[in-house]
Amino acid sequence: MNSSPLAERMRPRSLDEVRGQSHLTGPSGILRGEASRPPSVILWGPPGCGKTTIARAMAAERDCVFLSISAVLDGVKELRGILDRARHVQTFDKRPCLLFVDEIHRWNKAQQDALLPHVESGLVSLVGATTENPSFQIIPALRSRAEVVLLRPLEAEAIQELLIEALEDEDRGLGTRKVTVAPEVMLRIAELAGGDARRALGLLERLVGECEDHGELGAEQAREALSRRDILYDRAGEEHFNCLSALIKSMRGSDPDASVYWLARMIAGGEDPVSIARRLLVFASEDIGNADPRALMVANACAQAVQLIGPPEARINLSQTVIYLATAPKSNASYTAINQALKDVERHGPLPVPMHLRNASTSLMKEQGYGDGYQYPHDAPNGIVDAVYLPEKLEGQRYYTPTPWGNERTIQERLLWWSKKKKGTS
Repeated sequence: MNSSPLAERMRPRSLDEVRGQSHLTGPSGILRGEASRPPSVILWGPPGCGKTTIARAMAAERDCVFLSISAVLDGVKELRGILDRARHVQTFDKRPCLLFVDEIHRWNKAQQDALLPHVESGLVSLVGATTENPSFQIIPALRSRAEVVLLRPLEAEAIQELLIEALEDEDRGLGTRKVTVAPEVMLRIAELAGGDARRALGLLERLVGECEDHGELGAEQAREALSRRDILYDRAGEEHFNCLSALIKSMRGSDPDASVYWLARMIAGGEDPVSIARRLLVFASEDIGNADPRALMVANACAQAVQLIGPPEARINLSQTVIYLATAPKSNASYTAINQALKDVERHGPLPVPMHLRNASTSLMKEQGYGDGYQYPHDAPNGIVDAVYLPEKLEGQRYYTPTPWGNERTIQERLLWWSKKKKGTS
C-alpha cells in the first residue's frame, strides 16, 4: 500500500466518502437506491473528478463483482473474456456483476455494439467513464440503456479538505511523516489542480516527499515547485470546443475582457494560433458583417500576421483583433441572408433567370429574347431603376434586413431612399 501513489491510497471506499458529487451520491442521488443491482450509467466528467472511484464504490455497496476493462488498451476479444467471467459469476456465485469501461468513448461503433446485448440482458450493469461528450461519442442504443450522469470538477474547498485528510491520515496518507504544510500552500495546490483530485494529491505527495520528517512546508519553499501548471485544455476534445464557444459568445456579447480571457485559455493550452485566426475570420462576417465592414479586413490582416510572425508574438495580433471584434457593432444579417436564400434554392430548385437579366452573347440568344427589357442603372437619374432582379416566383422576397446600428444604419437609410426613388416618391 505504501508503494502506491497517494491518490490511489486515498481513493474513497464508499459513496459516502466521495467528495464534490453530492447531487449524485447523496441520499436521493441517482447512484443510490435499494435495488440489488446497480443502475447502468455513463459517468461523464473531467479527469480526476472520481469516475473510477464511484464505479468501485457502487460495486462495493451492492456486493457486486467489479469487472474492469480499458477501451484504450482492450477490444472485443478482451471484452468477450470479461463477459465469460461474468457468466461464470452469475451461474456459480449468484452475484451481480458491474462492468467498468474506462474511456468508453474510445470504442468504435462495432465495439460498443458488441457490449449492447449484454447490458440489455442484465448480464452486467455498465458503468462507462468518459471525458468526452456522450452525445457525440456513445452510440444512441447504448445511451438509451444507461443513464448519462454529469460529474462536476471538484471545488477548491473540497480538494483542500481531501489534502488535509491525506496529510493527517497515518494509515493511507502521509500522517506518519508529521510534516506541517502552510494553509496558503494547501490553497495554492487546490487552485492549481483545476478540479482534479488526483493531480492535487500528486502535487502534495511530491512536495511532502521533498521535506524532512517533522518538517514544515511554507509558501516560500513551495513557490518554485508550484510556479508552473498544466492548463486543462484538450485541443482535440470537448474542452477545446467549450473554450472556443466561450470565446465566440463573449465576442458576440461585446465583452472584450471575457473574450481576451478565453483567448488566453486557448493560447495557454497550446491551440494553434492559425486555427484561432480562422475562427475570427468567420466571426467577422457571421456576427459583425456590414455593421462594420472593417472587421473582416482586421481579421484577415490578423490571419496574415499570425502566419508571418507565429507564436509567441502572434498572441498580440490575436488579442488586438479579438478586442476589435468584441467592441464592434454586431449584425448577423449577412449570415441570415445567405441561409434564407439557400433554403429557397433548396425548396424551389433552379428557378429560371429572368430574360432581361440573361446575357445575350450570341445572335441566337438575342433572337430568343435574352437581355430584352434590361435597364442600365447608370443611364437612369440617381442610378436607380425600378426593376425586378429575382426569379418571378420569388419576387418581393427579402433576405437582407440591415440592423439600425453601425454601418448598417447607413445601408438601411440608403435602401429606404432607393425604394422611394423607385416608386417615384421623394
